[in-house]
Amino acid sequence: MNDHDPRALSFASADHSEELARAELYGLLARLWMAPPDAALLAQFRVAVTEAPEAGSLLEAPWQALVAALRSTTPDAAADEYDALFGGVGKPEVFLYGSFYLAGFLNEKPLAALRTDLAALGLTRDATRGETEDHIAYGCEVMRYLIAGDDIAVCNLEQQRRFFRGHLQTWVIPLCDAVEAHPRAQVWRPVAQLTRVFMDIETQGFDLLEV
Repeated sequence: MNDHDPRALSFASADHSEELARAELYGLLARLWMAPPDAALLAQFRVAVTEAPEAGSLLEAPWQALVAALRSTTPDAAADEYDALFGGVGKPEVFLYGSFYLAGFLNEKPLAALRTDLAALGLTRDATRGETEDHIAYGCEVMRYLIAGDDIAVCNLEQQRRFFRGHLQTWVIPLCDAVEAHPRAQVWRPVAQLTRVFMDIETQGFDLLEV
């Protein structure tokens, strides 16, 4: 769960693979929630990424807002904002961990339950990273893997549904609320808005599976 390749920006067309487009969007969100965009990523947005994942869809407006925000920032400004929102010494302004929203504290029972489910999927935490597995970026990376991975016994729609229901749908919207309400959020407000809309679309899609 440590692939932050900016190639996630090359959205697939609808006639190629809707599933690939979902995986790529999860990958991009993982990249943006994990760390501030570097110069290379910002350069891609300035010269190449112009169209929404699906023209006319609910994602179009938040995607355009994200593109505009990333085109108007710099690596230093984005890093300062990321640190102001999610870093710093002591308690951050906004937590990026599911346990905080589900239990009120870090490293609580939701994290233990997540680790159990990740182990069942054959996934383990990258020991070189400081973030725990309930970080929003890790959740997005897992979804990307479950959509685009080659192991069909693990990477299938039912596993996507279970993981999303149990470990993302339960808390990501409150995170988006916190980011959107923060006065310092310039780049991450549209990141949160895109995440919110995408989570809503995913929720609706999984609802249809259960009808």
